[in-house]
Amino acid sequence: MIKSPVYTHCFITVKALKVHYIHYLCTIKTKFYLSMIHISDRVTNLSPSQTLAMSQKSSELKAQGVDVINLSVGEPDFNTPDHIKEAAKKAIDDNFSFYTPVAGYMSLRKAIAQNLREVNGVEYAPEQIVVGGGAKQALCNAVLSIVNPGDEVIIPTPAWVSYVEMVKLAEGTNVLVPAGIDQNFKITPEQLEKAITPRTRLIIICSPSNPTGSVYTKAELQGLVDVLKKYPDITIIADEIYQHINFTGSFTSLGTFPEVADRVVVVNGVSKAYAMTGWRIGFIAAPLQVAKAVSKLQSQYTSNPSSIAQKAAEAAYTGSQECVEEMRRAFERRRDLVVSLAKEIPDIEVNVPQGAFYLFPKVSAYFGKRFGDKVIENDTDLAMYLLEEGHVATVAGEAFCLPGYIRLSYATSDDNIREAMRRIAEALKKLK
Repeated sequence: MIKSPVYTHCFITVKALKVHYIHYLCTIKTKFYLSMIHISDRVTNLSPSQTLAMSQKSSELKAQGVDVINLSVGEPDFNTPDHIKEAAKKAIDDNFSFYTPVAGYMSLRKAIAQNLREVNGVEYAPEQIVVGGGAKQALCNAVLSIVNPGDEVIIPTPAWVSYVEMVKLAEGTNVLVPAGIDQNFKITPEQLEKAITPRTRLIIICSPSNPTGSVYTKAELQGLVDVLKKYPDITIIADEIYQHINFTGSFTSLGTFPEVADRVVVVNGVSKAYAMTGWRIGFIAAPLQVAKAVSKLQSQYTSNPSSIAQKAAEAAYTGSQECVEEMRRAFERRRDLVVSLAKEIPDIEVNVPQGAFYLFPKVSAYFGKRFGDKVIENDTDLAMYLLEEGHVATVAGEAFCLPGYIRLSYATSDDNIREAMRRIAEALKKLK
């Protein structure tokens, strides 16, 4: 049978319509199935990191051509020291490109153990050390390994944004203990004692502190230890990631107190002290049973951290420490600069941070004021106003569980600090 051109055309058209109809049905079905996807409660209940969100907003404005000074991110602005970079290059040339033990190379764990012993005066065997993808992962591993659903975790506030979210991820219960600027952002033994219940299983103490820069003295830590020694079921996480950015002339690790040393989990890493944020190497030093639990957990979802970054971190711990001291001195100079400039701004209350690279001024005096038709109701409004009007990115105190404040990171150049504080002062003057 010879098909006419008309018949052939109709046949092709019907066939094409059939193909389009099938494609339409598949599209509808795909959309239907997509609409049935469920996101877990553990993720839905998490809050996104406000520090990263503000940094992202700052980057978006910069991409639009706005000259924004970013004081929101907690990241040293220095380059990684050359001898550490050279160690990484050598590791590549030497083919350190295979899986490592989950807990990290033994050579790195030995270097960490030696550093902890010589610098901090604490004893941890290499087997008690687990290296992870940054101190954030190391700390989260520890929380997930210790906390059961319903367990209570004491967190002095203001506190780093991720502590609360990690506890939520572990289905624990956050018990927040606030300490404002009048206490130099440090809780008292009486506050700690009052917060403890039969369900308390963990306390997280950060010194030097993010977001305040406060440093607990040995006597102040002893006061907390005197309370905790009465409760052997409570594990202590000591977040010491800012240990080397310290302006007090001394540092006391919670692991040095014999009354509680057998239940202290030290968290530290190379990000802050060695300007290695992107290398993602942190660690826990912990009681052996915790270290084994963390290693078991890590083995199931990330395995080992980067082999090359591990060799770089080994060089950081075993090489010259002069780079650490140079950066510390620079941060101390910047601390003095930002504090002096902040004190010149009316109605801002500041203390003098003793470590890290943050200032946490009290700004509640500006609440209720307005700029045009915009009313500043809280610290979140103020942080957004400073970004949009002053073109300076900060982070609201609410993100750190203590409203009424904002966090400024002075991990930037002296010139940026001067200009940022000038912009903040000018923006605040416009509020009536």
